[in-house]
Amino acid sequence: MDATTQRPLNLLLLGGTSEAARLAKELACMPGIATVLSLAGRTSKAAPSPVPVRIGGFGGIDGLENYLRQENVDVVVDATHPFAAQISNNAATACTMANVPLLAIERPPWEQTIRDNWSEHATIEGAVTALPEEPSTIFSALGRSSIPLLCAKPQHRYVIRVVDPMTPPPELSDAVIISARGPFRAEDDIALFREYRIVCVLAKNSGGDATYAKIEAAQQLQLPVYMVKRPTIVKRPAVTTIQDALAWITHHHSSRAKRGV
Repeated sequence: MDATTQRPLNLLLLGGTSEAARLAKELACMPGIATVLSLAGRTSKAAPSPVPVRIGGFGGIDGLENYLRQENVDVVVDATHPFAAQISNNAATACTMANVPLLAIERPPWEQTIRDNWSEHATIEGAVTALPEEPSTIFSALGRSSIPLLCAKPQHRYVIRVVDPMTPPPELSDAVIISARGPFRAEDDIALFREYRIVCVLAKNSGGDATYAKIEAAQQLQLPVYMVKRPTIVKRPAVTTIQDALAWITHHHSSRAKRGV
């Protein structure tokens, strides 16, 4: 089979992050690579994508393995959020079962500096439990799915930033919902914290630049941050940059071409 009739490299991109969006844009311009971007569908309106998009889960490890086989997926790139442990762990297992090469793009976590006032917690529940007892106004960047966990400390007034507009639960009737999509700027978050008189910040250690503004704002205002550590994800081949991911993809593409696949 010559290069003109060679089947494209079928690539499944597990996305939902800025890295996935940037990688999809690069892949859309690369001949011989057919990319499908998979999104969990947790936001009501996904950002436009230059490649075909699949929305929704796969049905666990077995469902993902079946998808890889049925769609003749050649390689998988996991560019999901650092806290999306379930799909990342499922992908590692399913790719092993289907004998499909997997690469993860892992953002380096944020590192605490001498100017930061962090307390680190293994879980969201632990971070919420550690909040002060005295009623305060607290900024939460833990995401929509974590809002019910805030009800463990209902005496606080929460300012909650999420992507999609929503109504807070009755237990948090005093909560303020701010619907916004990053990237954010530190000066804007400083103004936000001052406007609502925020006294502390709940955050996940997501890493990256898009949402670091709240950490920088807390640092400049000398606010404590209750930081949730990343969940455990199985070891898998990983890189930290889009450029390294593209090099890995190009290698697999050229290897198939040499074999005449």
